[in-house]
Amino acid sequence: MSHQFVGKSPPAVAPRSQSATARARWPWWRTPNRRRNDWQGQRVWLIGASSGIGAALASALLARGASVAVSARSSDALKRLADDAKRSQHASGDAIVLPFDATSAKQWAHAHAELTSVWSGIDMVVFCAGAYAPMRAWEIDAAHTSQIVDVNLRSVYHGLELIVPQLRKSRTGALVMVASVAGLVGLPNATVYGPTKAAMINLAELLHSDLRDDGIDVYLVNPGFVQTPLTAKNEFPMPAIQTPEQAAQAILRGLAAGRFSIHFPKRFTGWLYLLRHLPDRVRLAIVRGLMAARQRPGTKAEISP
Repeated sequence: MSHQFVGKSPPAVAPRSQSATARARWPWWRTPNRRRNDWQGQRVWLIGASSGIGAALASALLARGASVAVSARSSDALKRLADDAKRSQHASGDAIVLPFDATSAKQWAHAHAELTSVWSGIDMVVFCAGAYAPMRAWEIDAAHTSQIVDVNLRSVYHGLELIVPQLRKSRTGALVMVASVAGLVGLPNATVYGPTKAAMINLAELLHSDLRDDGIDVYLVNPGFVQTPLTAKNEFPMPAIQTPEQAAQAILRGLAAGRFSIHFPKRFTGWLYLLRHLPDRVRLAIVRGLMAARQRPGTKAEISP
């Protein structure tokens, strides 16, 4: 089983005592992460794999020869994904169905122990579970807020507590943090969803800084609009909306290029990155005037399982 990826980036850094030298060997003009373009035999744990981007990315990785552990609350959806991979002539990797509720620290621990008993290690963990409800400032309620925060943010910390020590010990591996361009700018309707994704963006940057000298790569994924059960609840036009399969391919291209920030489609996300850096009075006026959307009343938070 190969744990090395083909690429032009420098190898993993030396032990922590040599961290200063390691930083010197990884100059700023290099890619922030190793280029991951050989998936044969790689072991990937994908959280939030039952639908949308997670399911499409799991299928794409299996087609490239990776062994993929697919996790979500919906065991039936995960089993269908695994069965489809077995029947596919394109899938050459092995799928492990590992259902659990990512908002539960105890279930995280049980799933992690079960997976490590099957695999000797993990090469990559993808955090892709998400919850969303269109919500304006005057519609905040504690139940939906808590649910979205638990799924989008607290569940990630449950996983990191278990996974980071393991990756640091092996001195290799990668974390993929799936956030959203909704975390770049304070957009209407994303009153809870947007701040949780902004926290994910900040967390990914901190993880990259903390873990780079341990040989661990951290990738940040900020998708635009993608056709998922979550975006299906939006009643406003969604520019440049993509299929989950297109999103998966964009993520794989970003990993192959060794990028830290992977965002797509750039004809839409590029404008939001630009908007993020405009003066306050200009940015806030644009958000108010052009991006406000009518909230559908009574919508409950929906989780990407």
